[in-house]
Amino acid sequence: MHSPRLLIFAKAPLPGLAKTRLIPALGAAGAAALQQRLIRRTLATAAQSGLATELWCHPDCAQPFFAACAGEVTVELRSQQGADLGERMHHAFVTADAPALLIGTDCPALSAQDLCAAAAALNADHDAVLGPAADGGYYLIGLRRPLAELFRDMPWGTDAVLARTRQRLHAAGLRWQELPTHHDIDTPTDLIHLPKELPP
Repeated sequence: MHSPRLLIFAKAPLPGLAKTRLIPALGAAGAAALQQRLIRRTLATAAQSGLATELWCHPDCAQPFFAACAGEVTVELRSQQGADLGERMHHAFVTADAPALLIGTDCPALSAQDLCAAAAALNADHDAVLGPAADGGYYLIGLRRPLAELFRDMPWGTDAVLARTRQRLHAAGLRWQELPTHHDIDTPTDLIHLPKELPP
């Protein structure tokens, strides 16, 4: 089996649109600036993993920041497509022609070792791999093949996502492995988990 492709979902770091839940603490410009740093850190981690990487951009890959990223690291730019996050994620898996790993940019604790472990799980005998987030979501999902049921009618942004995903994996009869739990940076209280080299 070929090594899984790494799909990174990223929202353009535009003030007022990026990291909106952090605006009360950082302001619109500060939240957007942090988004830039998180995206660049994720791309650096991806490069360290050695996995072939695609940056799935929202609203599209025509944003100048994404073009700049493509000039800094080896990454293929793609535009997210779908009516909601679940549709966009499923579309990315279908397009990637699984196996593939999908991550966001909200988890600066994610390491190249985590990515390599996730790839190894899919290359072994697991159908899926999950990276649990401390808030009840997940920072990584990997699949050998696309499975629409994992993304349909999911309460994204809530603490029920991880539990429901586990339930659906079990119902589908899939075997999966889980990575260490990490913290996402979504709300002001999460800022204490930012690495020292990524000040808000």
